[in-house]
Amino acid sequence: MPIGAIINSAAVLAGGSLGLLLKGRIPPKASKNTTRAIGLCVCIIGVSSALKGDLMLLVISLTLGAFAGGLLNIDGALNKLGLRLQKKLSKSEEKNDFAEGFVAATLLFCVGAMAIVGSIESGLAGERSIIFTKSILDCVSAMILASTFGFGVLLSAVIVLIYQGVIEFFASFLQNILTEELVAQISAAGGIMILAIGLNMALKSDIKAANLLPGFLFAIAYFYLIL
Repeated sequence: MPIGAIINSAAVLAGGSLGLLLKGRIPPKASKNTTRAIGLCVCIIGVSSALKGDLMLLVISLTLGAFAGGLLNIDGALNKLGLRLQKKLSKSEEKNDFAEGFVAATLLFCVGAMAIVGSIESGLAGERSIIFTKSILDCVSAMILASTFGFGVLLSAVIVLIYQGVIEFFASFLQNILTEELVAQISAAGGIMILAIGLNMALKSDIKAANLLPGFLFAIAYFYLIL
């Protein structure tokens, strides 16, 4: 049983639920300033991850990823899904909050070395110190994001459970594939996507971060074929 993934997803649910209680209770002006400040912090997280990667890998993988994502209209599909779920679960939220919160939280919680390395260690040896640390960070982040975006953040807990659960379950096999170098490049590509989310929050830009998701596949392909 993927205990580490269960712990981490439960932390996201707990933090997100607390954030929902705060949503709407903060004065509009204070909420706006807080969102911008959080966005700037998210930008720093994205930049710090991106700087660890190969520059050409980032340029090529994200350019191709953005092109493929635009053709597939991933952002549009997620927004449609979000709106359907929003009508059933959270009718009071604004139009794009549900999908934007889901994408932002999923990327923030699943992209990065802690999610991969922590899940592998949990699966191989039952060592969960990294998972516990990540769970605390994710709990706080989920609370902050949910207070801004709403219910969509809680849905990311399902993705965390599946994503980290698969890595944890197949840890003995994946430890030889998900090398430290590859994880660094995946985290770097994800860092650019997280930066896009931060810019959207801080500056109200209209970067469709979800359309960059195919960049992960191109980053992995570039790593194995060229680096």
